[in-house]
Amino acid sequence: MKKTSIATYLLASLVLTLGCHEKLLSNSGPDTLTLPLKGNQYVLNTDQVVAPIQPTMYGIFFEDINFGADGGLYAELVKNRSFEFAEPMMGWEQPASDRFSMNDKSGFAVPVKYADPGANKNYLNVKVNAPAGYRLENTGFRGMGFKQGVDYHLSLSARQLEGGTTLYVELLDEQNKVLALAPITLSGNSWKEYTATLKPSARAMKGKLHIRFEGKGVVDLDQVSLFPSDTWKNRPRGLRADLVQLLADLKPGFLRFPGGCIVEGRTLAQRYQWKKTVGDVDERELLINRWNTEFAHRPAPDYFQTFGLGFFEYFQLAEDIGATPLPILSCGMACQFNTAELVPMEELQPYVQDALDLIEFANGPVTSPWGKLRSDMGRPAPFNMKFIGIGNEQWGPEYIKRYKVFEKAIKEKYPDIVIVSGAGPFPDGEMFEYGMEELKAMNAEIVDEHYYRAPQWFLENANRYDSYDRKGPKIFAGEYAAQSVAIASPDNKNNWNCALAEAAFMTGLERNADVVYLTSYAPLLAHAEGWQWTPDLIWFNNLEAYGTPNYYVQKLFANNAGTHLLKITEDGQPIIGQNGVYATATMDEKNKELVFKIVNATGAEQPISIKLDGKKKTTTKGTLTVLAANDKDAVNSFENPQGISPISKEVGFKGKTIEMSVGAMSLNVLRVPYKN
Repeated sequence: MKKTSIATYLLASLVLTLGCHEKLLSNSGPDTLTLPLKGNQYVLNTDQVVAPIQPTMYGIFFEDINFGADGGLYAELVKNRSFEFAEPMMGWEQPASDRFSMNDKSGFAVPVKYADPGANKNYLNVKVNAPAGYRLENTGFRGMGFKQGVDYHLSLSARQLEGGTTLYVELLDEQNKVLALAPITLSGNSWKEYTATLKPSARAMKGKLHIRFEGKGVVDLDQVSLFPSDTWKNRPRGLRADLVQLLADLKPGFLRFPGGCIVEGRTLAQRYQWKKTVGDVDERELLINRWNTEFAHRPAPDYFQTFGLGFFEYFQLAEDIGATPLPILSCGMACQFNTAELVPMEELQPYVQDALDLIEFANGPVTSPWGKLRSDMGRPAPFNMKFIGIGNEQWGPEYIKRYKVFEKAIKEKYPDIVIVSGAGPFPDGEMFEYGMEELKAMNAEIVDEHYYRAPQWFLENANRYDSYDRKGPKIFAGEYAAQSVAIASPDNKNNWNCALAEAAFMTGLERNADVVYLTSYAPLLAHAEGWQWTPDLIWFNNLEAYGTPNYYVQKLFANNAGTHLLKITEDGQPIIGQNGVYATATMDEKNKELVFKIVNATGAEQPISIKLDGKKKTTTKGTLTVLAANDKDAVNSFENPQGISPISKEVGFKGKTIEMSVGAMSLNVLRVPYKN
């Protein structure tokens, strides 16, 4: 088969899979005509519990795409801090000095590679020729964001081989104005770590780090790092607080990491290897990001993974935001959209051992080798990992063969660990059907399904799981997002039309809570100037971040999941698009509330009547939260980050019938207290 990119393959597969139905590829919004209504008369049995809602029902999926980790969630501001990129000076510039027209008259820098093995192989040798001479600049990840009055902690390793040199470390704004300065005087010809704290006098969206070398001499430089002090939980060299807060506000039931296609790699050598992402951060071996040049519309040759955000930090993040960790590991198959490289079955054991060792790292006692490493990193207590995923989007007989080996080994040693398998990259077609049939025959526990389709597909498939075998595997809707144009199109938008279609589909996920155990939108994060894939749940730049309309849909469902699914019907049937309305109901046993989620996908306001059958007695007041927009193409933005966001109000009722109106093109969440 001719090699092709993921983007090309997905676009071709979209056309084939959807049968070229134009209505599924269009960006058509909901019907704007006033519909003939027959009343929208619903009945809820408040006593009949259909199924428990799993604590993992609504979660998040993180992949380092769109500069999601380096340049995003991981708060390091210096790109290529240890000169380890394929081009060692990538991210660094040597500007001409003020006194000399050519920088090499004042000095020059040469990357040097260590002879000794190790992750940190390179350093920079700097020769300073003039007393007031040489300069280096790092431009960060599409610039560096500086906040006025916030401390920025700089650290670097250096040694003075000849002469005497002082480093003047400066933070510059877009016009090269100095916002903060700190001198560092070097001493001795042995490697030492030097630190400084800088506090910008003004805000800068696209600043840079500037280092002036004054005093003739020869200096070796390595591990140049700059972090803001206001990281999440103020952890040194930690995560960007505003992004983590947006994740925490979702109240996710799980965190799936680290991907995604980066788990597989274009080749097996470029796969994600978790053991290389733990231990001393400075000794973690970096890897080129597999999304760096995948799409011709957004090449990013400077996109690498330094793994400052590694598996330990992922587990820590999951705990911070109250989520169950769900790591995904390579099954010995490189990305089948690229090389499709396979590990021979007789050489699979190291991959299997990686899975067993990961469970030990997460859950093992400190007396075990991997449990000891976790403890040495500051975490003696286990992370209580319950799930592990084997493979990302693999398909076909080779995946099934390898999955069986993993399953046998894991269950023999750790029978309580729940294993997540996969049914390929598409929600239907030959690949999907083969995988589901094989996994069902194996009594697989949870199968991961992915769907990137047009909004209309989501509306038409809100009943997808109604007919699934209740004795078969449970479902993880692991990656989904409505595509406003087409899969992997750079023109996709996070518009209200897509978000509303996803909300309608999610009522179907919730209505089948006895089958669907986990769900997550994808991708999660995107840098405004560093993205490769759209749409995405959260957008950010160097200083700001906002949730899309899709984000608020996810938040409303996750924050109002309830504990038990109830049965709400119209004429004895579930509410799946009758008159363009989709609805589900749950009970929140902890807070003693009934929770209704009602999506009106039409362009007309609609009256709703819900008759409450059962012994539960409701109060006469409830809280209605509405997410809506008049324009199907409306989006949130940095200029208007909450243009489409939830609005709550108190509403009143009489008797055992709830009567209300739901606005056009709206998601409505109604919470009504009850007494038994």
